[in-house]
Amino acid sequence: MNITFENPEKVSGLLTITVEEADYQDNVRKTLNEYRKKANIPGFRPGQAPLSLIKRQAGAQVKVDTINKLVGEKLYEYIKENKINMLGDPMPHLGEEPVDLDAPAPYTLKFDIAIAPEMDVKLGKDDSIVYYNIKAEDKMIDQQIDAYASRGGSYEKVEAYEDNDMLKGDLRELNADGSTKEGGITVSDAVMMPAYMKVDEQKAIFNGAKVGDIITFNPKKAYPESPVEISTLLKITKEEAENVEADFSYQVTEITRYKKHEINQELFDQVFGEGTVADEAAFRAKVAEGLQEQLNMSADYRFIADVRKYVENKLGEVKYADDIMKRIMLANTKDKENVDKNYEASIKELTWHLAKNKLLEQCEVKIDDNDVKSVAQDMVSLQFAQYGMTNIPEEYIENYVNEMLKKPEQVDQFVNQAADRKLMVALKDVVTLETKEISFEDFSKLEA
Repeated sequence: MNITFENPEKVSGLLTITVEEADYQDNVRKTLNEYRKKANIPGFRPGQAPLSLIKRQAGAQVKVDTINKLVGEKLYEYIKENKINMLGDPMPHLGEEPVDLDAPAPYTLKFDIAIAPEMDVKLGKDDSIVYYNIKAEDKMIDQQIDAYASRGGSYEKVEAYEDNDMLKGDLRELNADGSTKEGGITVSDAVMMPAYMKVDEQKAIFNGAKVGDIITFNPKKAYPESPVEISTLLKITKEEAENVEADFSYQVTEITRYKKHEINQELFDQVFGEGTVADEAAFRAKVAEGLQEQLNMSADYRFIADVRKYVENKLGEVKYADDIMKRIMLANTKDKENVDKNYEASIKELTWHLAKNKLLEQCEVKIDDNDVKSVAQDMVSLQFAQYGMTNIPEEYIENYVNEMLKKPEQVDQFVNQAADRKLMVALKDVVTLETKEISFEDFSKLEA
């Protein structure tokens, strides 16, 4: 077997493989003998059919399969041994006629290869990149504590209505003179939150309402552009709701108010676990610590994003074998329109992927299973924390993480994040950091 490789264009090459009969005939013969041992052909005892018969029945397909397998193995072996940084898979040479494997050997097969462009992305102290130091301010801490208090709150019954209270009562459709309409719409235990009415005038009717009061309002005026809300309130169809014009009486039978949890030891224990903090000052400090961890993660994410932008600007335009790359993408997606539409974005992602690998090599960053698992644990803990669940047992998180790590697509995501995390740490010592203090509000306004 003879293999040659030509790549005058640097980002593409032509790989030619010439297959002689001697390269595959032994494997074909061996495979046919295996077929013969297993063949059960009428008129012959099992495994005793003549090899010539087996060859007539399966020889052509066995030959094709053997040559294809051999070519694939030798092709990738050659690429590995010659350290060709191939992108995607080899593509049949454009314009080449299919090889007739029914004809006698030798067979010459040609493949177009896309090659990763050479990149000089090494960073050093001459490279200055901004790192944002985001501080957890009192306003953020107050908001987080308020969120914890809201999540830990409870409903209580009250006697007089205030904004955002929930009402329960009996609805009755009225005649024009204000009397109850016989056969009209009635709803028992109808639940309402006047604060969500669209018209302030109708909202105001409920101000100061007490249990036992009978209030007259107009659903159509309260929700002038929302027949869905009217239909839900009155337990009728949307079509029927569109024709409702009448006033309704509403006798209040219950008023419920959501009360936030007091800032006390019970809340401290709910949020951080029993006995973790003992007073409000310690609670605030613990909340600030959790917020700072999240802000540091945001700063690190921004740093990697800025490194990417810096490297992309430093590289400028990177050349690829566009025709081959598009053929590779088309072979994977079978959608030419999608390839054409997303090609530039895909190439941009590929460029960063290749550049990042160069930086990982420069910084001698290695990713192991512990790095991947650590990222998964942090992600799970952060997801729980966003819902105010900060004292989840480690065993529960461990089980959750183990389930996530069974999914290959999530493992790939965690590997990528682990690489970003370790690269971020390494690059802080490689480049010159231009540290900037910034509020979270101003940080949120930064351009992407």
